[in-house]
Amino acid sequence: MNTRWSLFLVVPLAVSLVLLVASQSVFLESSLHADLGFGRMAPAWSLHNYIRVLTDDFYLRVLWLTVMVSGIAAVLTIVVGFPIAYVLARMRSRWAGVLMLGILLSTFVTIVIKIFGLIVIFNADGPVNRLLLGAGIVAKPINLIGTPAGVVVGLMYFTIGFAVLLMYAVARTVPRSVEEAAEIHGASRRRVFLRVILPICLPGIAVGFLTVFNMCMGAFTSAALLGGGRVLTLPVLIQRTILFEVKYGMAGTISAILLFSVLLINLFGIFVLRRFRIGRRVVA
Repeated sequence: MNTRWSLFLVVPLAVSLVLLVASQSVFLESSLHADLGFGRMAPAWSLHNYIRVLTDDFYLRVLWLTVMVSGIAAVLTIVVGFPIAYVLARMRSRWAGVLMLGILLSTFVTIVIKIFGLIVIFNADGPVNRLLLGAGIVAKPINLIGTPAGVVVGLMYFTIGFAVLLMYAVARTVPRSVEEAAEIHGASRRRVFLRVILPICLPGIAVGFLTVFNMCMGAFTSAALLGGGRVLTLPVLIQRTILFEVKYGMAGTISAILLFSVLLINLFGIFVLRRFRIGRRVVA
């Protein structure tokens, strides 16, 4: 029975791997061909596109903006999401399940609907600006549309549900007895949270951060709609290169650089996390 069930699972796994490898191989192979115009590519392989992207200030600025916006959004998402996940993990009432269900359902709402909701809320005539103007906090409307700050807000809104769900599972693994023991020895709630809960949950928080960061790096809709055409990230640049310039080789190169950038940043994050954990063991 177990063998049959294993074979049943192997088939979709194999199909998924084939599709994943095939799709990645297509754009990686196309990235090695120079564009000849009108969608045509040179038959011979070359590093022309890579040299151009890595030496052109325009492409480097877009890469830096993509990493910066994704990093800021990931940090803020974790800062906001972890306390929510921790509180939900410690709630004993039935409202915890209701709130978790609400968060779960919100993650399945299409990103286009979410982003258009943000556009309405943060528009110059939206409720946020009317509230700020009515309270006298600002003298003129704040326009987040078409700014990096607006893209960050959109990315946070897109990923906050996933972050809470990931870190909720981590927070649930922390025994209540650990917190109670720290409180018995005179630690305040704030000190327990900062010195006990956070260090224990750090590996899970790091995984949540990398997951959110990866989602932000590849997010197209948030940057395209909230960026208003003025905030250019790598996913938006890939779309423009394909649709407007019809340069499939260059689009493949930009996609490859996006992929390699994410891989390198993830490897660096894993390395830092391992060094941190080894350091804590030595100190202990």
